[in-house]
Amino acid sequence: MNDKKFSRSDWVSKNVSNISVSAIKEMAILSAKTEGAVSLAWGLPSFRTPAYIREGTAQQLDIDPDIGKYALPDGLKALRELVAQMHQHETGAEVDPDDEILITAGNMQGVNTILHVIVDSGDEIIVTDPGFASHLHQIRLCGGNPVFWRLLEEEGWRLDLDQLPELITARTKAIVLVSPSNPTGKIFSKEELIRVGEIANENKLLIVLDDPYRYYTYENTHKYYNLASLRGLKDNLVYLFTFSKTFAMSGWRLGYMVMPAALKKEALKVHDATLICTPRISQVAGIIGLRGHAEHLGEFERILSRRRRLILQRLDRVPHVFDYIKPEGAYYVFPRIVANHLDSRTFSLELLNKAKVTVAPGSAFGPSGEHHVRMAFCVSDEEINEAFDRIEAFFGPA
Repeated sequence: MNDKKFSRSDWVSKNVSNISVSAIKEMAILSAKTEGAVSLAWGLPSFRTPAYIREGTAQQLDIDPDIGKYALPDGLKALRELVAQMHQHETGAEVDPDDEILITAGNMQGVNTILHVIVDSGDEIIVTDPGFASHLHQIRLCGGNPVFWRLLEEEGWRLDLDQLPELITARTKAIVLVSPSNPTGKIFSKEELIRVGEIANENKLLIVLDDPYRYYTYENTHKYYNLASLRGLKDNLVYLFTFSKTFAMSGWRLGYMVMPAALKKEALKVHDATLICTPRISQVAGIIGLRGHAEHLGEFERILSRRRRLILQRLDRVPHVFDYIKPEGAYYVFPRIVANHLDSRTFSLELLNKAKVTVAPGSAFGPSGEHHVRMAFCVSDEEINEAFDRIEAFFGPA
């Protein structure tokens, strides 16, 4: 008989026990439990899925006998063919819909899949610092180690290209990029991104390009560059796009990956073992979305541009609380806390508990995120104004 004292925590792997729920989701959960709280914590757009997608999908529910069934693991062929056309239109790169495209349940699942493909215990993945909080969790969940590549806040969150080669070791597998960036809203320049691609090629590294916000660049559209356009990177780049932001389909869980054929064969193993397939009804909705004219996109961006102006105007009224760099894209602002505080988590919890305003603590986004908070301006104008009315009342006049 084994007399060893037993705890149910013994069942939990170290990979899982050593991470926590994303601070973004933690704050959203706490906010939901706080009566009357106004949340700027979660990047959940207020927009409704466009009518042509909703109505077209409703029609297919009546006439498509297979809409509630499994699809093949890599996705519906009609959707993969549309994705190949869209990718060529956006980047100029021809891709094979059968060999190089995998339909995913959003970019989160896509990034998780490719990390499971490439990461062995102890491997290193370079991430921008600050960078997307959930990428850090995913790397650790695979047994890997995120290596933080500090963005230059003093230069508007610019990439530090001189530092990048110094971070590469024998265990480095990949570099993860998001541009426009989450949480800073920075759009990395074409010259910077091409240099990152050259460094990746020189060191035989994979680039994982997570691209959720490419249509939200406001007056900075000319700055946006899709690194998947660079011909010399096709064999060592995985490109991910999600329908969540562009088509207001976050709850449908739909995205795609474009990748080298050899990697798709491996990714299918992970995708099939964890998901079987992306929900077929969501794929049908995606086909309708891509076949439509997407006239909603201009309206979405105009509304978000107005909300960006609004949140920056409100930040300008509390210079004794926050200092910020104007975001160039996406729908976040990442202000530095200048009010007296201990750390970003304590500050965020106090703001929620005492002012009933929810923000995401900057520490969740990497070491350089400490003493910042992330605010999402994809919520309604009324919510932005109410949140800042409360912030002004809580902190008092400047």
